[in-house]
Amino acid sequence: MAKMGVKMHFRKHHVVVDNGIVQLTLTNPGGYVTGVKYNGIDNILESQNDESNRGYWDLVWSTSESPGTTGTFERIEGTSCEVIVETEDQVELSFLRTWDSTLEGKHVPLKIDKRFVLLRGSSGFYSYAIYEHLEGFPAFNIDETRIAFKLRKDKFHYMAMSDDRQRYMPLPDDRLPDRGKPLAYPEAVLLVNPVEPEFKGEVDDKYQYSCETKDLKVHGWISTDPPIGFWQITPSNEFRTGGPTKQELTSHVGPVNLAMFVSAHYAGNDLVIKFSKGEQWKKVFGPVFMYLNSTSTGEDPFTLWNDAKNQMLEEVAKWPYSFPASNDFQQAHERGVISGRLLVYDRFISDKHTPANGANIGLAPPGDPGSWERENKGYQFWTKTDEQGRFSIQHILEGTYNLYAWVNGFIGDYKNSTTITITPGCDIELDDLVYEPPRDGPTLWEIGIPDRSAAEFYIPDPDPIYTNQFLVNDPNRFRQYGLWERYATLYPGGDLVFTVGESDYTKDWFFAHVTRKKDNNTYEKTTWTIKFKLNSVNNDETYKLRLALASAQVSDLQVRVNDPNMNLPLYSTGIIGGDNAIARHGIHGLSWLFNIDIPGTVLISNGENSIYLTQANGGTPFRGVMYDYIRLEGSALAYSWSHECV
Repeated sequence: MAKMGVKMHFRKHHVVVDNGIVQLTLTNPGGYVTGVKYNGIDNILESQNDESNRGYWDLVWSTSESPGTTGTFERIEGTSCEVIVETEDQVELSFLRTWDSTLEGKHVPLKIDKRFVLLRGSSGFYSYAIYEHLEGFPAFNIDETRIAFKLRKDKFHYMAMSDDRQRYMPLPDDRLPDRGKPLAYPEAVLLVNPVEPEFKGEVDDKYQYSCETKDLKVHGWISTDPPIGFWQITPSNEFRTGGPTKQELTSHVGPVNLAMFVSAHYAGNDLVIKFSKGEQWKKVFGPVFMYLNSTSTGEDPFTLWNDAKNQMLEEVAKWPYSFPASNDFQQAHERGVISGRLLVYDRFISDKHTPANGANIGLAPPGDPGSWERENKGYQFWTKTDEQGRFSIQHILEGTYNLYAWVNGFIGDYKNSTTITITPGCDIELDDLVYEPPRDGPTLWEIGIPDRSAAEFYIPDPDPIYTNQFLVNDPNRFRQYGLWERYATLYPGGDLVFTVGESDYTKDWFFAHVTRKKDNNTYEKTTWTIKFKLNSVNNDETYKLRLALASAQVSDLQVRVNDPNMNLPLYSTGIIGGDNAIARHGIHGLSWLFNIDIPGTVLISNGENSIYLTQANGGTPFRGVMYDYIRLEGSALAYSWSHECV
């Protein structure tokens, strides 16, 4: 039976597109999605909401003088509608809005072209947008931009965003004052009188469903009556900011489904895009695919999740899509490929170059080593190396890049020494690349695993009054609400002390260095102590402390050696960080690496030494750091002499 062709017709204030499987209704000329008809349901979106609050693109923007991560919320409303493609196989609609000086201060100074695409035989629809900042446009900041869908709360009760995070969800009503108790920040609510008693005593918090963008390919909702699913599939992360480890929101109570493109989540002000006056910039966000599926009566509706994952793999295989009609979206033949092999050389581990197995490697706009993590205007293309350290990065947009990498088990960031220019159709094979991680001498001791995460450290059980049952087991236990408060409970009489050679970092190193709550509801600085012995110390040499952080939130981390009361620390980071990962259950935010010289004269030979780590900025429960990895290196000179003597 032939698939029905795509049909379109205009109403007074709407345009309707239908392929016999999905019918899409949008406002004209605004481009808000007001209706999605599928499988006998007239509208799977929440029709009780205003038409502008069902399916929409939005952003948060601020003036160039704004220092923070918040601003003016604006739904992106088109001022003109144009039919770009109208055939039996495809309809593509453009909803355009531009900017001129009469709109200064009223609307975001961008030209935005929202596109919606429906294909013949497709069980869903696509959306993408072209954002452009033109000469003559004023300076401003983009704090956030995304697509949001509000589904029917009487139908969609089950959410799935990974194999280990899927569940029946509370209702939005449960967050209202008579049913929910606000907690330490507005996103978190303790459910005290929910509609469904099974949720009583749990915390609802949208950040419990965050996901690293490298894993953020499919998420959505299931209705059991009738059994249908609504899924958002993102086949490429090239247009998202902050690289593969940037964390973003997915789906949350509402039922809400989000496609996040730009945000300060788990990063802070570093990921706010800042434009100067007249700066010329253009970027394509998407396409993303809103996929709908269903099962026959009697079938298990939760098989819809497996079907959505399979559809995601199909969409990934189709990337880059061939159907977008905008010339700004580059097709496969306009893109390039780069491949090679990454090796690691650490002479204090091996005298050979070893393959960088499982390394994250990618192209991002030119910058300093590690700048990809804070990059927010261009495109990024990432993959992982195989066991031999080999990699191939496909479908790279034309442009100039640096090649960046980081390798689990080794601190620091790799960056190739020259820029790489990608031209249409190019296939670049690089010579072997060698990463030499920071190293001054042999390891005297180490705590943790250099993997840009605090997940290997001790994650406590949550307070029973806040426990969310579906997060009780690894690998999601760090997502429980209120874990920062467990520190004072576990260390009531004094701060953490870790003894090298005796303590176990998986049990004795709390996952977050937080402030201490006092009886008067104030929060004070805390000092952690690392005790260690050295058989010998060369007073003429300098030792190196490598301090890698997985997160920092308005923190001042100070380092003292063998004297906790010295007025001036040996080293201070100053106030760093704004990723808020402690409050938002992130286990990491942005990474930091500090390389600290310790003179041999301050160390004790054949006795006990202590390094004191003080997070000196108190005031709130969320100020603190998460450690990734700590290492003390000995004298390279002494090491070389000892080996010569052998």
